[in-house]
Amino acid sequence: MTDVVSAAVRSRMMSSIRGRDTKPELVVRQFLHGRGFRFRLSRRDLPGRPDLTLPRRSAVVLVHGCFWHGHHGCRFATVPSTRREFWEAKIDSNRKRDADVVARLLDLGWRVGVVWECALKASAASALQRLEAFLLSNARQVEVSGVPQAPMNE
Repeated sequence: MTDVVSAAVRSRMMSSIRGRDTKPELVVRQFLHGRGFRFRLSRRDLPGRPDLTLPRRSAVVLVHGCFWHGHHGCRFATVPSTRREFWEAKIDSNRKRDADVVARLLDLGWRVGVVWECALKASAASALQRLEAFLLSNARQVEVSGVPQAPMNE
């Protein structure tokens, strides 16, 4: 399958994608601020520069785009058909880096919340309520996803 736009147009489109202040991140920030949570953005002194840091709650929030972070089982996380090897390697390295960042943050005593883009698209209200419940709890970690999770075997 070939791309539907020229290489120059695709390059321009990809280069315009931002790493911060994305729509999903702004939705999360607006919700949390409206609920009275106060946070700092992209703290450089923490591993991975978390999108939001809530020091009073000892929590960080990472807002992940499903494509860029390779969300397993998500319809938004498809690998492009052109330069497939490049994209698979890039997304795999992003996944490994994300896992390392979460582990390092937990080791430093931070509570970690990951909000996936698809959760906000599926039901922003539900996803944001789950995030708020996590921030008000003592849980160490939460992943807010729009992908149905397989039931755990007991």
